[in-house]
Amino acid sequence: MMSEPVHILSLGAGVQSSTMALMAAHGEITPMPIAAVFADTQAEPPSVYTWLDWLETQLPFPVHRVTAGDLGADVLLPRVTADGRRYCRTNLPFFTVNNNTGERSMARMRSCTADFKIRPIEKKVRQIIGPKTIREWWKKNRIAERKLADYIRPDRLASQWIGISLDELGRAKHGRMIFVDTRWPLIEKRMTRRKCLAWMEEKGYPTPPRSACIFCPFHSDTEWRRLRDSEPVQFEKAVQFEKAVQFEKAVSVNFVSTLFLHRSCKPLDQVDLRTDAEHGQLSLWQDECEGMCGV
Repeated sequence: MMSEPVHILSLGAGVQSSTMALMAAHGEITPMPIAAVFADTQAEPPSVYTWLDWLETQLPFPVHRVTAGDLGADVLLPRVTADGRRYCRTNLPFFTVNNNTGERSMARMRSCTADFKIRPIEKKVRQIIGPKTIREWWKKNRIAERKLADYIRPDRLASQWIGISLDELGRAKHGRMIFVDTRWPLIEKRMTRRKCLAWMEEKGYPTPPRSACIFCPFHSDTEWRRLRDSEPVQFEKAVQFEKAVQFEKAVSVNFVSTLFLHRSCKPLDQVDLRTDAEHGQLSLWQDECEGMCGV
């Protein structure tokens, strides 16, 4: 059994998790992690992968890249029921319009974060700790599964760092692995996203990109504009992805809604993404990403 828990950093390669990793490299967050884990949905824009390549050179601990496959391809993969009916999984939080009533809503069957982020990271954390060590832990503690929710963990095998900042406090939730403690170093240090950006600037680091799938429905208009203007090839991929999803759902069984990536429930390439200033209005609130990915 391990005498002290190992520290493992969940790396999303965005502003907060990158700041957390670099602060650890500077010794401003201790103890030093033994590794970071990045879950690759294979749908991030090239700017994120370029940033991750650079970030790896700045860290004194390894970054493990794990993947559960191509999220975009999985969404579009036709499946067939036992009686021959065709359907596709709805594992993204699409905005929907009911074709019969016109009612707007959001797809409830969201599983992208769990399937393509959380589970691959958990699998890697288990590998790092070691199956034998985990088995010994269970044998020592002899915990019945039905009592896990009420169990106070005496000797966790690992501490998993999550890059949630103080302004995202509502997203801080404990992980599912009972033998792993969850830690939020940025919250401990009262670091907001703006403070993370200020820390990066103070240290002379470039500004990290936003880390999110190119077709994430949680994009703000600010991010959609950035993608359209800075990475137009990726924006066009999102446009074509939306059309492909709409086609696949149209030929699926028991699905009476049309799916959209933008909250306006308009085709992405037809959405008015002009800023308030371009509309001749003054914006009192900056349009920010909701940060719902949870890693």
